[in-house]
Amino acid sequence: MSGIENMSSNESDPQLGKGGHSAYVLDERRRAALSEVDNAKFSWFHVKVAMVAGVGFFTDAYDIFAISIASTMLGYVYGKGLALNSNQDLGVKVATPVGTLVGQLLFGWLADVIGRKRMYGIELIIIMTGTFGQAMSGNSQAVGIIGVLVVWRFIMGIGIGGDYPLSAVISSEFTPTRIRGRLMTAVFANQGWGNFSAALVAYIVVAAYKDKIIADPFPHLNHVDYLWRLLIGLGCVPCVIALYFRLTIPETPRFTMDIERNVTQAAQDVENVLSTGTFYHDPDAVVQRVKAPKASRRDFAAYYGKWENFKVLFGTSYSWFALDIAFYGLSLNSSIILQAIGYASPSPKTSLAAYTALKNICVGNLILAVAGLIPGYWASFLFIDSWGRKPIQLMGFSMLTIIFCCMGFGYDKLTANKETQGAFVFLYCLANFFQNFGPNTTTFVIPGEAFPTRYRSTSHGISAASGKLGAIIAQVGFARLKDIGGTNRFVQHILEIFAFFMLTGIFSTLLLPETKGRSLEELSNEDQEGFIGGVAGQSEPKNEVSVGERRV
Repeated sequence: MSGIENMSSNESDPQLGKGGHSAYVLDERRRAALSEVDNAKFSWFHVKVAMVAGVGFFTDAYDIFAISIASTMLGYVYGKGLALNSNQDLGVKVATPVGTLVGQLLFGWLADVIGRKRMYGIELIIIMTGTFGQAMSGNSQAVGIIGVLVVWRFIMGIGIGGDYPLSAVISSEFTPTRIRGRLMTAVFANQGWGNFSAALVAYIVVAAYKDKIIADPFPHLNHVDYLWRLLIGLGCVPCVIALYFRLTIPETPRFTMDIERNVTQAAQDVENVLSTGTFYHDPDAVVQRVKAPKASRRDFAAYYGKWENFKVLFGTSYSWFALDIAFYGLSLNSSIILQAIGYASPSPKTSLAAYTALKNICVGNLILAVAGLIPGYWASFLFIDSWGRKPIQLMGFSMLTIIFCCMGFGYDKLTANKETQGAFVFLYCLANFFQNFGPNTTTFVIPGEAFPTRYRSTSHGISAASGKLGAIIAQVGFARLKDIGGTNRFVQHILEIFAFFMLTGIFSTLLLPETKGRSLEELSNEDQEGFIGGVAGQSEPKNEVSVGERRV
């Protein structure tokens, strides 16, 4: 017999209040339901949650990082001198992070106010709309195609931003404590496959159009216009596949219990979800609200006004900010890095040279993904629930500080010839590895665990948006600084700046708690005994303490 069933037998005790719905009964029933979720056996339902959430991150990474290759293609077709100018290149690359920042804040807040289920799927629709709009963009006398792409990529970014807090909190709130880190990492690890797929699709379309590109009268590489449209447009496919499942995923019991304050419905949902993987909502059922801490501006200020709570939010936000300065600074400019070390010619002289440059950029990005990105995610998957989140993040920031120092201060020697360029590529792959076997994964996981349910999505959105602010600063800085002293000559100093931010990430990590093996309620820093103060609208006996009422 489950803990929830045990509690239902207590509801008939006349000493516990009218109808058995005293604060004590409801409080115990809530904790029994949460225990069911935290100690549940791994099931197909958990696999479904990981797959449905993971497809979103696959799509996010595909759409974000495909532009690193597509910007070179756009330059061949629409740029003067076969390259976008610095403002155009910056615009198409920074538009998505700006939209993502907006989406993370907006959807993070809406998921705590309206519900995880009600918002899940809407962000995919926005992504599909933005992606399709990019692929269908045209050039005209009145509106340039780069400007149109910037608008569509901003809209797409809003949807991508919504995916971060929604997928994180849904994954954490449904998952047993002992495997929570691995399941959240499995969701986030789809970023690596999305990055890889973007490079693979780019390689396939470049190979498919080889003869037509070579036959184009140089410098009018008209067939390259097909390539970037196919590359970006195919990002719609996984969204279409995942949309139905996102729209039909159940609401998390923690939202129903702690935000809608409907303990009875949440307890029933837990039983149904864990036994059948589905849930049933009876529209005629009597809704019984309970007294519990309720989100408000005053309550938010009171909760985060305590240093022990604020330092966690600051730690997750700054750690993500510092990490994304380097992560997006590298990922969105991988083609520039490859060109800087002589892997691809930035200014081809023939149609054949243009094809070769595109092929080399695609192959280079495939190598970077396979050699560093993907293994890093799955190394985190193996160790995150045994070693812990905080040690992995500290180790990652420490290694990245060393690696970026080596790449930056040794840049001239490492890129001097083909023999030493191999060492530079190795360090670049190693940086990708320790970003993902390190803070890129843990900065996603920890904010999805470390806050109370009523602010979990909002706090994750704030943390993630701080990261995107770092990505925007990195992209703007990279674009404005990289050519100081000559083409790509300032790249070495940018790498040194990355090293400094990785060093600061070590100190922000020290503010964070270790979330391994602890329930979400324990991590909230709120006393769970007496969390429920009875039924809303009913007076409790004078000898009972209504903790929830006092907190509201």
